[in-house]
Amino acid sequence: MSTIKRMAIAVFTILISYTSFTQNVYKGKIIDAVTREAIAGASVNYSNSKTGCSTNQSGAFSFTSPENKPEVQVSFIGYETQNVQLSAHEQVISLVPSQSLMQEVVVSANRESMQRSQAPIAIASINAKTLQDAKAISFDQVLNKVSGVYMVNLGNEQHQMSIRQPMTTKSLFLYLEDGIPVRTTGLFNHNALLEMNMANVKNIEVIKGPSSSLYGSEAIGGVVNFITLAPTATPVAKLSLQGNNFGYKRLDGQASFTSGKWGFVLSGYTAKKQNSFIEFSDFNKSTVSAKIDYHFTDRTTLSNSLTWMDYYSDMSGSIDSTMFANHSFKSQQTFTYRKVAALRYRSTLTHQWNNNSKTSASLIYRDNTIGQNPAYSIKDDYRKTSTGFTGKKDLAHGEINNSSFNSYALIAQHRQNLAWKNAVLIGGLSADLSPSTYLAEYIRIKKDTISRKYTGYEQKDSTLTDYKTNINNYAGFVNFEFSPVQKLRVVASVRYDLFQFHFDNHLKPSSFSGSPDTVNNFSAFSPKVGFTYNLSERSGFYANYSQGFVPPQVTEMYKGVKVPNLNPSTFYNYEIGGWMEVIKNKLSADFSAYLLNGTNEIISVRLDDGSTENRNTGKTSHKGIELGMNATPIKNVSIRFSGAYSEHRFTEFIEKGNNYNGNEMNGAPRWMHNAEVWYKPAFVKGLRMGIEWQKIGNYFMDPLNTTKYEGYDVFHVRAGYQFKGVEVWVNMMNATDRYYAYNASRSTTSYSYTPAEPRHFNVGVSYDFGKLFY
Repeated sequence: MSTIKRMAIAVFTILISYTSFTQNVYKGKIIDAVTREAIAGASVNYSNSKTGCSTNQSGAFSFTSPENKPEVQVSFIGYETQNVQLSAHEQVISLVPSQSLMQEVVVSANRESMQRSQAPIAIASINAKTLQDAKAISFDQVLNKVSGVYMVNLGNEQHQMSIRQPMTTKSLFLYLEDGIPVRTTGLFNHNALLEMNMANVKNIEVIKGPSSSLYGSEAIGGVVNFITLAPTATPVAKLSLQGNNFGYKRLDGQASFTSGKWGFVLSGYTAKKQNSFIEFSDFNKSTVSAKIDYHFTDRTTLSNSLTWMDYYSDMSGSIDSTMFANHSFKSQQTFTYRKVAALRYRSTLTHQWNNNSKTSASLIYRDNTIGQNPAYSIKDDYRKTSTGFTGKKDLAHGEINNSSFNSYALIAQHRQNLAWKNAVLIGGLSADLSPSTYLAEYIRIKKDTISRKYTGYEQKDSTLTDYKTNINNYAGFVNFEFSPVQKLRVVASVRYDLFQFHFDNHLKPSSFSGSPDTVNNFSAFSPKVGFTYNLSERSGFYANYSQGFVPPQVTEMYKGVKVPNLNPSTFYNYEIGGWMEVIKNKLSADFSAYLLNGTNEIISVRLDDGSTENRNTGKTSHKGIELGMNATPIKNVSIRFSGAYSEHRFTEFIEKGNNYNGNEMNGAPRWMHNAEVWYKPAFVKGLRMGIEWQKIGNYFMDPLNTTKYEGYDVFHVRAGYQFKGVEVWVNMMNATDRYYAYNASRSTTSYSYTPAEPRHFNVGVSYDFGKLFY
């Protein structure tokens, strides 16, 4: 070999060696552009190449390249892909959540993160951006954006719910916080969402239809899962102040940061309302949540969270037909109230064994007390009988009651990815031990015969109800999914629940005080099977069959009952649905159709001696179609439509001597929809303007189908502006000043209306001090 060739080879070898040893290292962190939380598992690669790296649990990455300021592609499922030029200094890259339905990620469908397009259920997600834009002061202002959902505003964060069911206070809905029930089974409270810390919610997922196969009882009409804030990758320190012209004032605070292996979140708010449009409707609420995460390693994390809440509200009650017709907002009440104290603690240890295996275990503690002087328990002494009227006109009867419980619970689950057919197996066990007490004492009430107001009361030494119940719930569940062929995903799950109710009556058993001491056991298997089929990358459909169950509530089982003899109610659901992206990044839609049959439902039956008792003799039928559409016809304009047409009927229902067979259920509008348009002009960065239209169709006010309420149309207008750390907003609610009722009902003797708020303006301002740090 010639000397020149040897020299050339040597030079080439030196250059190669030099290049291989002069790699540049670029470091950074990838976060969510809206929540500023770290994104773990995001990819940082050369375009059209798998060469690169992924982010760790803290969202950090280290990218090695021989190039100077290389351009890379940053991507993660559920976010818009970005091309970024890396720089020498450590940089923070913000990914924007994707608006594409096909890219949406949900966690409630199988208790783990998965693509929406692989979930054979009707599930909707209210993302962080929607929550931030809406500036809601109660959850109904955002939940009602979901097709087929109507959360009835009863004032001061109190509510009823309607998801594939009529507006009801029954235990047909399950409310979760990070996948864990807010309250224990058997002690359902239709006002449970007032116990939530709205300032601590990052996004909300709504499953429509039974989900007992994963989450247990009460998950019949739907499941609402509130996903809470996680520690942010960059510091956040935010304060906001808002109020309206109906006496509502609220102060919110949020602080979050990550330091090394530690992550911290502190959030809460205090709200107060005085001298509102309706008499005797003041309230105040304070709540705070704290979360501390510790990453032992990139694979092992311990998360501890605590929420405390203190609530008090006047209980003004509804108004009658005369008052509603006269636009009178006077209240008969002067002393009734509801007060709630709630504490929830959760500690979750999660370990990622490898890329295919993960285990988590959660310890939960709840401490909850509800004290009431309830307006709905007040009964006039003067009443009509078959022979005329009897009783005193200035006398009424009521009660003061207190319901409390503690919970000690354990939930453990494991996820295993399998090599066969892209299969995933998720299984878990849970135990919930919840001792509870209930005490009700009689009060004698004075009524003014002229103003019709209940002016005061005296508490007699008379105990109406006094008992203790130990509620134990043991459960196991398994979820299996696989893809037998390309594009097809099959999902099956089943759960077994065992309930033990230990009832201890502290009074002599009677038809009022309750049953004798007893122990009742219930058990149920809840299966679910379904599949999804993706016709293309932009369209697909699904079908499923599921069962759900509801055990008797403690009050149904034992209060005012001589002999407890009830079984769980069972619901059978058949459902199909689908989704499509008609025009990429411009127009998408999803739909679902369902048939839900309820059996063994608990109703009150009138006996021959005139008394009543609860029995499992009711059947109902629920069917409907739900549709959602999202469009971006032109840049900076977005349109959303959510609608549902449904029919709810009594199939076999004879209650207290009244035959409702074949009738439509009361409080069940056939048609309801919510539509919204947002405009965010490019020429004024940070400005947003939106208008929302909520429609509730007419519905029967009584189960005998004698009277209908016309329903309503209401419009809300919102505007906001954000500049760096400062944000201001104005929401004009009920913009046309429509006079209507949130809900209306009729009994055999009277009408009842919950009047909606007239037009009002909610004004707010916030400042994020965390902007000063980056």
